[in-house]
Amino acid sequence: MPASGPSNPSPLAQKTDDWFARAQAALLGQVPCRAGCSACCVGPFPITLLDVRMLQEGLTHLPPNRRERIEERARAQVFAMEAAYPQLTRSRFLDHWPDTDIDRLVSHFHQSPCPALEADGLCGVYEYRPLTCRSMGIPTEQANITNGACHVQTFIPIVRLSASIRADEDELARQEASALERHRLAEDAEGEEVLLPYGFLPHERTDHMSEGT
Repeated sequence: MPASGPSNPSPLAQKTDDWFARAQAALLGQVPCRAGCSACCVGPFPITLLDVRMLQEGLTHLPPNRRERIEERARAQVFAMEAAYPQLTRSRFLDHWPDTDIDRLVSHFHQSPCPALEADGLCGVYEYRPLTCRSMGIPTEQANITNGACHVQTFIPIVRLSASIRADEDELARQEASALERHRLAEDAEGEEVLLPYGFLPHERTDHMSEGT
């Protein structure tokens, strides 16, 4: 949840924030997300290269001691993950991992807090957080069934989101996929998704770390 910082770093991030605000208002305040709640900030998950770019930009706006503290936590998590899953030392990208292997890793490290999570429950890079974090908290719908976004949502809002808001959610996903593909091609990257802790470390640094493991 928010800590002070500069404005949103990209149009897609702003669009996602706007969508969340509309969805939250439509659910009549029944979304439990509040400053200091960090239930969704514990446990690793895949992020995209777009998220990595935002996180890296966000780190440049921090005082050196705060940036180093976040990077140190990320570095420790990367070491632990690479020790448990040596394939990460060959490539940080998850694109060709079976879903079952990703689920197993996520479960293995499910108690690891996000490297940017501070002691007060706030995000140290809030304005530059991943797109997944920006939309987290809105109940999901699949096959006409609504599910809570996290274990804090102990009940499902009575009001359901309109078709237009869900359509806007799908459009945001399409825009993200298009922007991600352009970014991947521009960077000539071998993949699009990495685990959250890698997003806080420059690619060159994780490569160096891998060579030493």
